[in-house]
Amino acid sequence: MNANSSTMSQLLWQGPVCVGWKRDLEGAVYHLANCFLLLGFMGGSGVYGCFYLFGFLGTGYVCCVMWGWFDACGLDIILWSVLLAAACLLQLGYLIDRLRRSTLPEEFDVLYKTLCLPLQVPLQVYKEIVRCCEERVLTLTTEQTYAVEGETPINRLSLLLSGRVRVTQDGQFLHYIFPYQFMDSPEWESLQPSEEGVFQVTLTAETPCSYISWPRKSLHLLLTKERYISHLFSALLGYDISEKLYALNDKLFAKFGLRFDIRLPSLYHVLGPAASDTGPESEKEDEEAREPAMPTSARQMPPCSALAAATGPPAPPSRARMSRPDSGVLETHDFPSHFPQSGFPGKLATGRGS
Repeated sequence: MNANSSTMSQLLWQGPVCVGWKRDLEGAVYHLANCFLLLGFMGGSGVYGCFYLFGFLGTGYVCCVMWGWFDACGLDIILWSVLLAAACLLQLGYLIDRLRRSTLPEEFDVLYKTLCLPLQVPLQVYKEIVRCCEERVLTLTTEQTYAVEGETPINRLSLLLSGRVRVTQDGQFLHYIFPYQFMDSPEWESLQPSEEGVFQVTLTAETPCSYISWPRKSLHLLLTKERYISHLFSALLGYDISEKLYALNDKLFAKFGLRFDIRLPSLYHVLGPAASDTGPESEKEDEEAREPAMPTSARQMPPCSALAAATGPPAPPSRARMSRPDSGVLETHDFPSHFPQSGFPGKLATGRGS
């Protein structure tokens, strides 16, 4: 015990055990290796920071191998340097493979920059949404149907990436669906997760189209698990449905020469089944709606004439979209299930099964 303590005290207090120092410095490769190691240890965090770190460390350890082989002539130096250089190269290979797997296809990258980046959606969250649709881009040829009225079940939610889709009901044109709009948002919102239904409109590709589609069960599971994604889809679907409603409102404007507020109860009398089946009385009311307001009370006027008298003379129709009504913001509770069955026979259509 005393011998060991005396040896330690000699090592600590009697100076270095080296008899003499080398007068010649190590070669340039040794100093270059240390420079690379110093730069490597200054790397930051993240994927690209790890690239920087292991790239310089690997280069530094390769230089150490060269120094041990040509100058130091030490087997232990060579072996340790080879082992550390191999570890750095393996780590670089793992990072390259990770980046390759996380790279989005071109269509999904454009979709992220167009739809999600303005909303500041994190890229990692967007990748979870993309994984839910299996990163598949589906296509439709010209005049190919995406859904048939009364036949196609509502079992997915799709987003149009390119092309144009025509929406019809009973052969009557309703509106178009353009890129980066949902193709079946009203049907999605009209059903609870446990309910089933079929389309009440027909969707036909007017040009070659591409779209992505989320299976209904998988997407509901994702929305239940991730609250942020659920809020994101709620906002996107609400905006999409409001755009479709205003598209129908523009169609009414072009037909009657009057701009109707889609929240007014009188709109039902214009669009309802009775409006097309009342014969001459209906045509008479349409004619009165086109005439200037008469000096009679609003109660004696049809709904269209009363609205024209209240709002003044109608503006001439225009192809450009008119300014939206500023009498309030469209809320989801204004339309039960967004499109009630009894309210809109010429609607976008809900997905309630008959």
